Amino acid sequence: MSTNQPTKYLLQPPADAQCLLAPAKLNLDLRIIGRRSDGYHLLESIFTLISLYDRLWLRVNSSGEIKLHTPIENVDPQQDLTVRAATLLRQQSGKKLGADIWLQKNIPMGGGLGGGSSDAALVLMALNQLWQLNLNQMQLQQLGLQLGADVPFFIFGQTAFAQGIGEKLSQIQIPKQWYVIIKPPVHVSTPKIFAHKDLTRNSTPRIMPDFQARQHWRNDMQKVVTAEYPEVKNALNILANFGKPMMSGSGSCVFLAFADEDTAQAVYNQVSNAHQAYCVASLNKHPFYK
Repeated sequence: MSTNQPTKYLLQPPADAQCLLAPAKLNLDLRIIGRRSDGYHLLESIFTLISLYDRLWLRVNSSGEIKLHTPIENVDPQQDLTVRAATLLRQQSGKKLGADIWLQKNIPMGGGLGGGSSDAALVLMALNQLWQLNLNQMQLQQLGLQLGADVPFFIFGQTAFAQGIGEKLSQIQIPKQWYVIIKPPVHVSTPKIFAHKDLTRNSTPRIMPDFQARQHWRNDMQKVVTAEYPEVKNALNILANFGKPMMSGSGSCVFLAFADEDTAQAVYNQVSNAHQAYCVASLNKHPFYK
């Protein structure tokens, strides 16, 4: 992975804390095909994991306390998704054990890369083992859905075709790819985009897509986001000099796919001096399952 962002160092966690990696994701395709009566949008998307990681340390304690030792600025620690995930798992399992959590954020927040959801999913997966709960993957995915629509995908842990609100997941095979990502200097409001009057909500549903038929891939949110956030449009225009870029999720990150690492690295080298950028690879499987 290449990045022009400084590593965010933190106080050294204790040696007996387990260190784990929480990968980011990209939406390689995203279509909105309808809306439920409760207001949630029905989606179809292709998710892939990428080699951009938050780093988590977890340690079990017997006090029952769940504590995040590295709170994020302007985020109430009790509302952090890692704490909410651990609290939910403890409530559902009836366990009296607690957890100490240290988090190093490397995935940009508000970029459509799923960092918070990935962190929450990893807490569920790891504490399921550390607390010896023996919940299966589907049970963890059902819990994760209570925390966010992207959380089940990270628990699923491999490239997937997603349906419903993101919780119905089927494995899909894609070739190894490399991606150059630009994070514009703006935070996109997902609720604002979902509520926008011009958002497409009637895309035609598909059967399992063929990855090779990529010429028709798109993100139904992109048109609305670029109209509301010129910074995202500018980032797309920059990558358009090298191919056909797309926005991930509800933004703000945009990406361009490459079949080989050398070409991706060359493009990254051209854009990273002036923009927050990353050069990453697709992952076949979540590192927790390896």
